[in-house]
Order: sequence, then C-alpha cells, then structure tokens
Amino acid sequence: MAHPRSVIRAAAVQIAPDLERPAATVDRVCSAIDEAADRGAHLVVFPETFVPYYPYFSFVQPPCRQGPDHLRLYEHAVAVPGPVTEAVAERCRAREVVVLLGVNERDHGSLYNTQLLFDADGRLVLKRRKITPTYHERMVWGQGDASGLKVADTRVGRIGALACWEHYNPLARYALMAQHEEIHCAQFPGSLVGQVFADQMGVTIRHHALESGCFVINATAWLTDAQIRSITPDETLHGALRGGCHTAIVSPEGRYLAEPLTEGEGMVVADLDLALVTKRKRMMDSVGHYARPELLALAINDRPATPVVPMQATAAPADTASPPATKAHHEHDTTPRHAGADDRVAVARIAAA
Repeated sequence: MAHPRSVIRAAAVQIAPDLERPAATVDRVCSAIDEAADRGAHLVVFPETFVPYYPYFSFVQPPCRQGPDHLRLYEHAVAVPGPVTEAVAERCRAREVVVLLGVNERDHGSLYNTQLLFDADGRLVLKRRKITPTYHERMVWGQGDASGLKVADTRVGRIGALACWEHYNPLARYALMAQHEEIHCAQFPGSLVGQVFADQMGVTIRHHALESGCFVINATAWLTDAQIRSITPDETLHGALRGGCHTAIVSPEGRYLAEPLTEGEGMVVADLDLALVTKRKRMMDSVGHYARPELLALAINDRPATPVVPMQATAAPADTASPPATKAHHEHDTTPRHAGADDRVAVARIAAA
C-alpha cells in the first residue's frame, strides 16, 4: 500500500477516564483527538480499555465484593458497532486521523478487553480482543482469539496492536512481526502496581521496537488522588493504584523520540520517519534475512472462536476422512511443506475444527 507521507506525526495520550460519568469518557476521547490533530498528529493512541475505564476495582477488591462494580462495567461497556464507535469514527473522518482506542467490549453476556483501530476515513479496520487477560483481569473479561492478530493497512502505514502483558507472549508479537508491521500500538492501564510496572514497560516496548524493526507508540492512563480514593477507601491499597505510567514513543532503533510521560495528563508527540524501518531491517530483519523458517516457524489458528460448529450433512468414510481435509487445508498454500511438522500442524487444525 502506498502511503502519502514518509514522515508520520504520532500522539500517545495519557489521560484520566471519567469514573463518575462513564459515558463522558467518550467525550474526553473526542476532545483529545481534536487536540492531537491541532498539533499535527496523523495517528493517536489511547490507553488500554480506556472506555469507559479500566477495571481497577478488580485489582484491589476480593472476588466476593466485585459484583456491583462488575455489573456497572457491563452497564457502560461498548457495543461494537454502536454509539461509541460511531462517535469516534465521525471524529476520525472529520480530523483525518488514525486512532487506536481500547474499550471494554460487551458481547451478549461477556466482556472483552478490545482494541479498535479506526482509519482516517472513519472505517473500523481492526477489532481484536486480548487473548489472555492477566491475573485479576480473568475475573472481568473473557479470552480473545487469534483472529485479531492481524496487521492493518492504514493511511499512515501498517499497524499492529497488543495490550499490556500480551507483549510478554513472544509468539503473539511474532505473529504481528511476520506481517511486517511498521507501527506498533501498545496499551497498558497505567496507575497500577507502582514504579516497577513503568520500568518493565519501558524495557518491553523498546525491545519490541528493536526486534520488530518498527515504531512503538505506547499509551497509559492516569488516575487522580480523588479517583484512587473513589475506587477504594482503604489507604493501605492506594499505593497499588499509583505509578505504572509510561506513555512513550520509540523508534525502530530502540530510542525514545520524546521524553516519556510518567505523571499527570498530557501527550507525547513525535515524528516517525518511516525510512528508519528499512534502516533497521537492513541490519536485522527477524522475519526475513535473519529468520530461519526451515528450523523455526510459527503455526497460528486464526479462525474466530465459536461455541457452535455446524456438522457436515454427510460424513466421509472413516478411511478417507483425514486425507481430503488435509488436502483442502493446503490447496491454496504455496509455502514449502516439511512432512513431519506440516502434517502435525494439519492434524491439530483438523482436530480443532
């Protein structure tokens, strides 16, 4: 895809949600898009599940007390498509910016940690769900699947996205690297765990930039002292809701392009020279000349997960069932076959189906 610009201005937004009026968080998103666009940004990245807010309550409350807060999150969660996606899409069209937004998505009886990528014309070009919620988050969200591990072509370049500790899953990152992402959007909750979380975040995003040979835009949220007190009145737990903010932009060479933002609300804005992607990959292309696919390769089940799988009208004879299924899977596959490994992968996929 030919992109009209070789230099992209990106904005990573560190912002507080509206915990008292969750619906108003969307207004904060639209205002931040306007501010970023006024500063010349072509790409704007928001924190993890920013709309309506990250479930901070789940980190400081025992499960037996989470019911009311969990139900409130259901009440204000985002339908995709729905009013929230329409409002953000309209603002993207009006300001001609690409936006990566984290939301709590409601799909019937389940919530998901979902990343939404809007192109500059307002189209929703990627919807993906966090594949494994972390620790306390498993009480809140369901699991995503690999159908969302995709890189999307946008007006500013090829964009991939992961949320929080998905960056500690090297195979998930490699799935995006293999699709040649030029810009990686990372999201973390912010205001959580403490300084160690921010320190680890910095290592994580810089390492991915180096390994993938791409730019990384990372956004974290911010909580005020008043908001922390509203989440839990127990002062001994307030430290668990501070620190952990590291909004930053990193080049393919692992360098910060602006000073990371670790406290308060604001934006980190920087220009991304896409020529640096080639400069880095000339030296080390981890999915190209530096790869050894005949030794190490990644198999992905990228079919959407579903609780219902229709049965075939007629079943093939037992002695012929496996070979046609294997052949059908490979009939459009132009990659070289390695008998042992490929057959095992084929069997795994057939069994999953």
